[in-house]
This record gives sequence, C-alpha cells and structure tokens, in this order.
Amino acid sequence: MNKPSAEPSNDRHQAYSGSLFVVVAPSGAGKTSLVRALLGQHGALQLSVSFTTRAPRDGETDGKDYNFVSREDFIRRRDAGEFLEWAEVHGNLYATSREWIASRIADGDDILLEIDWQGAGQVREQFPDAVGIFIAPPSIEELRLRLKRRGLDSDDIIEHRVRAATRELKEAYRFEYVIINQDFASALQELSSVVEASRVRYRQQQARHHELFSQLGLISR
Repeated sequence: MNKPSAEPSNDRHQAYSGSLFVVVAPSGAGKTSLVRALLGQHGALQLSVSFTTRAPRDGETDGKDYNFVSREDFIRRRDAGEFLEWAEVHGNLYATSREWIASRIADGDDILLEIDWQGAGQVREQFPDAVGIFIAPPSIEELRLRLKRRGLDSDDIIEHRVRAATRELKEAYRFEYVIINQDFASALQELSSVVEASRVRYRQQQARHHELFSQLGLISR
C-alpha cells in the first residue's frame, strides 16, 4: 500500500496564491493529450515533472517528460523525504517533488500534476485546496481500442490495463470534477474552464490581492 513519504507540514492550511491541479485518469483515457493541449492554451500553467523508474519511451526527454532515475535512487530520495507522494503503477515507481510544488504555488504559479488516484489522495492531505480532476473514457471498449491504436503494449498488457481501469474508474467520486473524454475538443474546453474558475477562488484571490481585500473588507475571519 502506498503512503506519503513524510508527515504533512505544519503549514498545510496555508493559503497559496497559486493553484495546484491534480489530474487523474486510467491509461488510455487521453489524459496526456488533453494536458498537453491545455498547457498550450495556458502559458502560465506549469506541468510538474515527476520522478519515475520506468524506461523512457521514444521521444521522451529526461527532465522534461519525467525525471528518469534508477529504482535505488528513487528509494533513496523517497526515504530522505523528498517526495510529496509516491506510487507504484504497473511495476514502476512514480513520485512528485515536495519542495518544488510548495515553492511554486507559494510564489503564485499554477501547477498541474498527472498522477494516479492514490497519489492524488496523498497530495490533498497536504494541500487541501488542490483541485481534483478525473478524466474518464466514454466506454471501456473505447478505452481498449485507444490502447490498441497506441501500439505500445501487447494484448496481454492491454487487457491488464483495461482491468486496472475498471478499478480506477470506481475512484472518480473522490474528485470535484469528472470530464468524459468522448470528444477531444469538448473535453479540452471543460478542462480549461475548470482551470479558469479555480484561479479566482476566494483563497487564491485573497493571497494574490491581500491589500485590496483589506481595503474592501473582504478578509475572512
């Protein structure tokens, strides 16, 4: 069972001017394509680069797509408390840098995480204002077809991913937003709308415009 790499910090309820978006989806739901398109639309939104022990795929760059590390190095970093969350998915380890996330959203940057649902729970224990978004396929059969069209896995691995997806879909209730990726353009528009709305939440605006909030008497008590 996965668990946070360290105890939550004492400032877990601190109001950050930046927003943290946690995007979760089963393999093949189209999460990566949606996130890439979203980042192209929102230049100020930054993608957190996860650490992973899996081998790079064709076209992936170390430090851009993932921080690729050995299993030994990953475990050393995890045990040293460097990770905000970590998880094992399909035999590979993934994790998010704790310090990088905290410093960026404290400075007002908007950060997006692509992680699994277990990791999302770990993140939100320490960042309760994180926005949870679940991307779902229109059907299990469509998910299977997308995995086959991707051409990265054998039939056995595809069926393993489909079985895992049916379990992951049961966790969608944990998230504030569920986007069904049937039509890519519509799903992207919905995802973009969530980002825009989340940026003007009370806590983010108060942290970003503290002096104005004081002048207007908008400060919460």
